[in-house]
Amino acid sequence: MPQSRGFFMSAFKTTYAIFVCCLSFISCMTIGKPIESYVAPKCTLPSGDNKQSVRASGKLEYRIYDSSGSETTLCALTESIRKSDVTFLGEIHTDHVAHRLEAMLLEMTFDENLTLSLEMFETDVQFVLDEYLAGLINEEHFLKSSRAWENYNSDYRELVEFSKNNNVYIIAANAPSRYVNMVSRLGKDSLVALSEETKKLLPPLPYPDASLGYKERFKETMSFHNFTSRSSNSSQGAHDDEMEAGESEVLQDFLTKYLEAQSLWDTSMAWSIASHLRANPERRVMNINGRFHTDYYLGIPEHLERYLPGLKTTTISIVPSQQFPAFNQSIKNLADFIIITPVQNQQAL
Repeated sequence: MPQSRGFFMSAFKTTYAIFVCCLSFISCMTIGKPIESYVAPKCTLPSGDNKQSVRASGKLEYRIYDSSGSETTLCALTESIRKSDVTFLGEIHTDHVAHRLEAMLLEMTFDENLTLSLEMFETDVQFVLDEYLAGLINEEHFLKSSRAWENYNSDYRELVEFSKNNNVYIIAANAPSRYVNMVSRLGKDSLVALSEETKKLLPPLPYPDASLGYKERFKETMSFHNFTSRSSNSSQGAHDDEMEAGESEVLQDFLTKYLEAQSLWDTSMAWSIASHLRANPERRVMNINGRFHTDYYLGIPEHLERYLPGLKTTTISIVPSQQFPAFNQSIKNLADFIIITPVQNQQAL
């Protein structure tokens, strides 16, 4: 068992990267050839920083579909965003076009009641984000103190700078990664040992478990990677039953805790949004997050409904595909709006 446990613990260090790769792989399984760039429809832009308005008339390779796979327009999408209390923009974090679209949609739906919510910042750096938006600290100190992602400058800076220039409040929505890691190692009950001050950075404990639908999707995604390395084992001969049972127990324990950690991300973002809207009922929120957190209306939308029922929401999933610009029926009902981008726009983090 010690050797088996060591094998799994080593493999688990790369689990999140594998998980993201699985999502990218699932998104890009179709075959096809991209066509020429698509010119976005010119919808009405809000008043504000007009120097940035040229983005809306630029060329981006994407197509917008509704949940059933019927092609729709940018105007229909922006209208839905404006009428919603909360909009979820689900991305693959390496999709360059997705990031440009997010900046465009933020600009096109901007008004004095819009709040931006970002998975990319954690609740314990909210005060740092507030200080930067208020012009109290410079960008160098903001980036150092906020633990900005490696691809911040290329992919998320424009969102923050537009918000700073136009007085858009930004929610640092995600749970601090140290506590997500804690749950992945020790389980969700371990959070009880944290101080009362620290617990203020998290959703109320104990936070809800993942729904059955979310659990099933999680298992399906994780099954794309074989942690037990069966192909390798088959060439070495069969393990005895006791070893296999021990390995299975370790694996199942890991998957349980990893799902609990995943749910902490979801509940934290839902709680951050709900808390903001309770304090500011006139506001509406655009939340940008990894696709898995909101696809099929699972994850964050489910928990938000528990925390603050009855909100009008719009879900958007941006999917890089080799079949661009065609709609693949495998992603039907993925979200209220499904935006297809060419897989060639993927970039390494």
